[in-house]
Amino acid sequence: MIETYASSANLADAAADAIEAALQGALDARGRASLVATGGRSPGPVYDRLSRADLNWRKVAVTLSDERQVDAASPASNARLLRERLLVGRAAMARFLPLTDYAEPALRQLLPFDAVILGMGEDGHVASLIPGSPVLDEAMDPAGERLLAESPAGWGSPPVARITLTLAALLQSRALFLLIAGEAKRQVIADAQAGADLPVRALLDQGVAPVRIFWTLN
Repeated sequence: MIETYASSANLADAAADAIEAALQGALDARGRASLVATGGRSPGPVYDRLSRADLNWRKVAVTLSDERQVDAASPASNARLLRERLLVGRAAMARFLPLTDYAEPALRQLLPFDAVILGMGEDGHVASLIPGSPVLDEAMDPAGERLLAESPAGWGSPPVARITLTLAALLQSRALFLLIAGEAKRQVIADAQAGADLPVRALLDQGVAPVRIFWTLN
């Protein structure tokens, strides 16, 4: 179930190719495509490659799996990462929908998402579905009606307020791409597969949205 790559560069090449193929397939089939991106370290090299992809980016809508409630110029801003690494070059023509508390109607127009990129923390969180968060139970309801949940400060790293796609939103995807690196995170996946009560387990246990896990040691 875990696709293993010799280096982070190899992983980035493979993930970018897979995501580009998913977006191109959507463009061919429906004339438009939607991409959900994420923050963290692993996606940056993938975004560098995707930004050069020969896609009709004017027909691609890009949003985020989650966002930290920080200034847009902050290094902790996921939107800043996208502006610097993905929404440049050819991909600068894409339509970007930042996650805000009024974004839910716009997000519904993108469903089902054609490609969703996710990272994972060593606590098993995906997006900002963070263990211990007071909104976790509601946000993890696979039958929930809301696409977004807002988490107060005090959880995650950094422990700032966040807005996140819910599990119900993530499951409305044609393809999920989970990018992880290091032995610790591979063990988290093994623990989740063995039944550990972690947010990522909900993605691994469901049969609605196909998941590909890309892993490298470094």
